[in-house]
Amino acid sequence: MIQKAVILSTGDEITTGKVIDTNANYLSDKLAEIGVDLVAVLTVGDVPDRLEWAWRTAIDLSDVVISTGGIGPTADDLTTETIARLAGVKLWRDEATVDHMKRMFATIARPMPENNLKQAMFPEGAEVILNPLGTAPGFRMPMTLNGHTSNLIVLPGVPREMKPMMENSVIPWINSHRGTNKVYAVRIFQTFGMSESALDEAVMGLIKPEEAKVSFRASFPQISLRIRVEGQPGEVERRADELAKRVLDKISQFVYAQGETTMEDVVGELFVKKNLTLAIAESCTGGLIGHRITNVPGCSRYFKSDLVTYSNEAKANVLGVSEATLKTHGAVSEECVAEMAVGARKRVGASVAVATSGVAGPDGGTPDKPVGTVCIALSSDDQSVTRRYQLRGTRDWVKLLASQVALDWLRRYALGLPIGDSALFLR
Repeated sequence: MIQKAVILSTGDEITTGKVIDTNANYLSDKLAEIGVDLVAVLTVGDVPDRLEWAWRTAIDLSDVVISTGGIGPTADDLTTETIARLAGVKLWRDEATVDHMKRMFATIARPMPENNLKQAMFPEGAEVILNPLGTAPGFRMPMTLNGHTSNLIVLPGVPREMKPMMENSVIPWINSHRGTNKVYAVRIFQTFGMSESALDEAVMGLIKPEEAKVSFRASFPQISLRIRVEGQPGEVERRADELAKRVLDKISQFVYAQGETTMEDVVGELFVKKNLTLAIAESCTGGLIGHRITNVPGCSRYFKSDLVTYSNEAKANVLGVSEATLKTHGAVSEECVAEMAVGARKRVGASVAVATSGVAGPDGGTPDKPVGTVCIALSSDDQSVTRRYQLRGTRDWVKLLASQVALDWLRRYALGLPIGDSALFLR
């Protein structure tokens, strides 16, 4: 029966800070959704004795250990060998995995290096978990140490490969071994414009602890609120919907979506549904808004252009911002972004355009326009809106938050909501 889990993240790139361990966050969420208690998250480098310690510790604490990383073709990928050594078993080669790898290399017309065969080696007793997107399959096997048995689930460290394997293979397997007929229903609200503490305060007392578990996850610049309900099949979904309505009635003005989605996903869906087209003019955000938009598949159905006009000359020559506006009000002004938005919209024939200009820092601020000053404009056939914001944080935070506000403006426009209500940090 699986009730307790440990996540084990391996790799020198994580322990040295060169790579952020997003896998652990993702896995934590998935385990919480299915009601498995996460005991610990262990992070360890590619050192044999440290890896062995981590595995021993994880096995001792859990019913299931989910590891990511350390199963590649290079010499510092030591996960498989470490597990085999702890279990006291030999490695065996899976010929189906070898064939899969050869086919993958053939599709890109490249010979397969001999060291890739290492990825087809598994400890005796392991069951292979297919990886349709990469050359490194995972595996699953039980291991008993000091009289305690835990199930080891080994997955690749590449998120785009690991996540489908987790959702398609691992979660169903865990659910079938939980040893209970209770099920879980989860409702997730994506919010923007309210701090985590303010959000907690707003929903405090709405849901009793015995009704559901309420949790928050801050992932700048958005905050997720999650409701997890435990119960019997047939009733748990109804209870989850009732509790979700209770929360939504309280914080609806700050909720931009439900479920695992992003602001740019929502904007894309709305623009396609409303048959709108989009142009963007960026200065301080440097193409970040367009980057986020183009991260969403299908954006070509509505997205026409992103004109990054960083210099005053580019603003004038590309977007038609007047010399008088730049001289009188400056590039960081509501007057300038208003002309940028109009210029972008007319230049490419879009129905809506949004523009940004600001002082992202850490230098460049003045008493009148300190670091963090950002002006945003939206232009369409039926309205023109400008606002000046005073944002806080480092350069990357200012850029990211400005992009989020701009996307929220587009969401509000498509829904017919007052754009001015997106007024956090409004000056």
